[in-house]
Amino acid sequence: MMHAPHRFLLFHLLTCFGLHALGSEIIHGQKAPEKSMLYMASVQNRRKHHVCGGFLINEDFVVTAAHCDDQHPTSVVLGAHNLKVDKKMRYRVKKWKFPSYVNVEKGDDIMLLKLSRKARLDKRVQPIELPETQIELENNEKCLVAGWGYTSTGGKVVDVLQVVDVPIVNPEDCKKQWSHRRVNLPANVICAGGYGTDKGFCQGDSGGPLVCNGKAVGVVSFNFKRNCDYPNLPNVYVNISKYLSWIKKILKKNY
Repeated sequence: MMHAPHRFLLFHLLTCFGLHALGSEIIHGQKAPEKSMLYMASVQNRRKHHVCGGFLINEDFVVTAAHCDDQHPTSVVLGAHNLKVDKKMRYRVKKWKFPSYVNVEKGDDIMLLKLSRKARLDKRVQPIELPETQIELENNEKCLVAGWGYTSTGGKVVDVLQVVDVPIVNPEDCKKQWSHRRVNLPANVICAGGYGTDKGFCQGDSGGPLVCNGKAVGVVSFNFKRNCDYPNLPNVYVNISKYLSWIKKILKKNY
């Protein structure tokens, strides 16, 4: 466990290949405009410390990364742009990891969090839409990723939500780049940022959304080691469109 001002950031070594949980450290981004990303969620542990990102998809559920469960999240905070000073709405959660999830190297790194009560939707909190069908993203298409935390490798923690635009990386190029490091990418992923650009995400806030054309299409999963001095290897996200039937099933049962 590593200590940082105002909260803990927990780093988890995932495999011997150097895959690491990522996220809130937005690299070469900027402060997100207030009230611009009302779906963003801070996933927190029992000490009320931020451990992962997430995003609201309806009044009852937040999506995050399955590996965030390693950090024992117990609640979700909505409606906060600045985690230190903003008034927050906190909800306890129940967790549903994708059934076949083992670790990020094997994929399926997605988890649903059921809120203890319906989220109060207002000028500070609104859900984000998911794709309706499987998606095909164009090479170099610009998307957004956001989170709270470091802004450089070994940098400082920030409390205000950061956002950066990242280009989609061609899937075959992504596989090739990772294979050079003897890593076979899991199925059902999207690659964006970190390669061919100095922009991307980093350790501290896995589970945040990759947003393209106003919809959440990916979940922050992993990068290579803890090196966020991009360009490096492409950042890897879970492809949400591959899990729509599972998400709809959980939402329909409304546990």
